[in-house]
Amino acid sequence: MMLASRGRLVLGLLAVLLASGFAVAPPAAGEVRAASPDLTLVGDARYDVQPQNRRVRVTFDLVATNHLQDTATQRFYYDQTFLQVQAGTTGFALTSATGSPSVRVTKRTADYTNIRLTFGQRIFSGKSASFRLRFDLPDPGGRAGRDVRVGRSLVSFPAWGFGSSSTPGGSVTVMFPSGYTIEVFGGAFSAPATGPGGTVTYASGRLADPATFSAFFLADRPASYVESTATAKVAGSDVKLTVRSWSDDPAWGTRVTGLFERGLPVIASEVGLPWTRTGSLVVQETVSRTTGGYAGLFDPSAGRIEVAYYADSFVILHEASHSWFNGALLTDRWANEAFASYYALVAAAKLKEKADAGTLTPQLRQARIPLNAWGAVSAAAGTSEDYAYAASLALATEIGKRAGPEGLRRIWEAAAAHEGAYQAAGGGAAETVPGAPDWRGLLDLLEDKTGKRFDDLWRAWVVRDTEAPLLDARATARSDYNRLVADAGPWRLPGAIRAAMRGWQFDDATTLMAGARAVLARRTDVQSAAAAAGLALPNRLETAFESSDGVAAANDEADAELSTIQAIVAAANARPATTGPLEQLGLVGAAPGAQLVAARAAFTQGDLSAAARGAASARAAWAGASDAGLNRALAAAATLLLILLALVGVASSRRVARRRSSLERRGADL
Repeated sequence: MMLASRGRLVLGLLAVLLASGFAVAPPAAGEVRAASPDLTLVGDARYDVQPQNRRVRVTFDLVATNHLQDTATQRFYYDQTFLQVQAGTTGFALTSATGSPSVRVTKRTADYTNIRLTFGQRIFSGKSASFRLRFDLPDPGGRAGRDVRVGRSLVSFPAWGFGSSSTPGGSVTVMFPSGYTIEVFGGAFSAPATGPGGTVTYASGRLADPATFSAFFLADRPASYVESTATAKVAGSDVKLTVRSWSDDPAWGTRVTGLFERGLPVIASEVGLPWTRTGSLVVQETVSRTTGGYAGLFDPSAGRIEVAYYADSFVILHEASHSWFNGALLTDRWANEAFASYYALVAAAKLKEKADAGTLTPQLRQARIPLNAWGAVSAAAGTSEDYAYAASLALATEIGKRAGPEGLRRIWEAAAAHEGAYQAAGGGAAETVPGAPDWRGLLDLLEDKTGKRFDDLWRAWVVRDTEAPLLDARATARSDYNRLVADAGPWRLPGAIRAAMRGWQFDDATTLMAGARAVLARRTDVQSAAAAAGLALPNRLETAFESSDGVAAANDEADAELSTIQAIVAAANARPATTGPLEQLGLVGAAPGAQLVAARAAFTQGDLSAAARGAASARAAWAGASDAGLNRALAAAATLLLILLALVGVASSRRVARRRSSLERRGADL
């Protein structure tokens, strides 16, 4: 993912380069006009780029013509005139084949320089005279965004045509030494011609109105870089900075190094996240061409930031903020650009750096797009790109006001940990999501971590028309979810519900929540049944409800618990109020009361199988006590009868034996 910054959030090169409001065209109405209608100036202007001297040498070969006509009593002539040339020009010289002409500056403004041309001769009616005006457009140095830069690495300057208003003729020629890649903005030139030694010449041809002709040249060529290193202390880590500035622009390196050294620690403190990048962060000077028309471009995969030579403090701090907002923390381009701009302004304020992020003007609002429609970094973007930069910052500002600094830090901490919204109640390990949050996940985190609403901002700034119904469905589902959370009390909702809410699968979430609500109703039934039975409930139903199987597991558990409660109640109901002899006999060796106590204890401990078995045994013992007593009594009676019969038999046998013995003795006596 490539992150880019607009120069003052305006793409048009002239607005980017000429940040001071420099006049790239001659003033429409100067304080002194170039020449009266009766005296015309027509000529050829040549601009010679001289990087070795850090200047553009301008030569204007002009012809001054007096169009007045003498009368019988008067002769008319001109011996001077006025001309407006670019601001900041120096080294004026005026020469002619005749006379002793001279030139003098009469006024300087930020937009132009007014000069007096003294011809050193009289130009009478109907006569013309030729002159050569020479002056320089020097590179003044200083401000990075200055309008005229002439060096080995970069050349930028405005080229004007000169002459009398509405007077055709003349031309503009611009000559560059070899090696530059040149762009021309404004003006009409033929295809450039390459001359001896690789010099490149642009020629306008004959001009219809040279006084209104203007162009702006931007040229760069492969630079030799000077590397410097520095170390910034960022969130307790030493961050190595490698700053690569053009060899002829050391001021850029000094300025950018200082801002990164001071800015990164402030941004880290405000964002509240540690520094996680490894290796050196490389910051390299460039022109906007190499950054696709942007004043800054961050390539997080390479750890390299390209910053335009003219970038101001806001752009530099914006790029520094991309060390965090680079696609790893947040997914969407608008969110990364929004908060890179937001923290750039926060840091600038704390560092007391002047930072101009631009404003969302009525003109930009006419190019409005939903921020979700903002495409990837592109050199072909236009006003919509400028709108998106300004609008995303406006949105981030509103979010920051509503969330507060600490609220934002909580959100970034959660996003960095891949922590999703809709966390389970009661703490525990956070549930994570794959990847960084997109616009949906960011909205959920904002509302979850701050307890405030942000969906109105999403409707106003973010979503496309086709995405707006999602916000409606979300509002309904979240209301249902919040009620369900309240109804569940200490219970955590099934993970499938939270996952569906995080994934914005609101139809699925609604179906799952209906099932969960039915389980909570059954929880009431189970609680009532247990209370009526004097039983303490185990936590099995809660565990099942919170499990991965959720509603289905909870319903099965509710069935099991209700069935076990009914078994225990049935066992208790089977216990006789009083026991007769038969019941007492039937219960000899059984302990249904102890079994019921054990069953109740097993239920409370969550062992439903043991509870059901114990209750069934106790119920069966009490219910069968009478029959068991009768059976035992009959068995005892039968046993006694058998014993009596056996005793009778033994006694009878003994009598018979005694009688036989007696008879045998009698016979012996006989």
